[in-house]
Amino acid sequence: MIARAGAGPLRRLVVLRHAKSAWPEGVSDPLRPLAARGRRDGPAAGRALAESDCLPDLAICSTAVRARQTWEVASGQWGTPPPVRYDRRVYAAGVPELLEVVREVPDEVETLLLVGHNPGLEELVLELAGDGLDDTLEQVRKKFPTSAIAVLAWHGTEWAALGPGTALLTEVTVARGRKE
Repeated sequence: MIARAGAGPLRRLVVLRHAKSAWPEGVSDPLRPLAARGRRDGPAAGRALAESDCLPDLAICSTAVRARQTWEVASGQWGTPPPVRYDRRVYAAGVPELLEVVREVPDEVETLLLVGHNPGLEELVLELAGDGLDDTLEQVRKKFPTSAIAVLAWHGTEWAALGPGTALLTEVTVARGRKE
């Protein structure tokens, strides 16, 4: 197990990979919408977050259409969604860029939801997790598919202190909706 990563409240970084996207001909990557499966899985991700008591105080979402649509259908499952910030830096970001975005979060936010893309999200989870409960780390190493949710927990007084190996990967879920 990792050592307690400092004093302060328990904070959670919830990482959500966008739901399955479509590949329409002639549409640039940032403009690709959700596929039918994504429109089913996105709401399932929202329900999974609510059921695991991981509703965020703030969401930061990529500006890509598929990420924005994932946020909209997931947060539509909650009574009152939290504020969302659309940040173009999250699109096609690697770990350094994603950490920069997360470290700018106001200190009063205790649970942050980051909606974005692979491979950056998967790499971020593996970079931050000093340890994981059960087989969570192995799950992420094996595959972090569309609509996957990873929950990282750590103690700290400010988001700027979050760094490599300082969090515990407590949960990994892959949300899937039912075909109608």
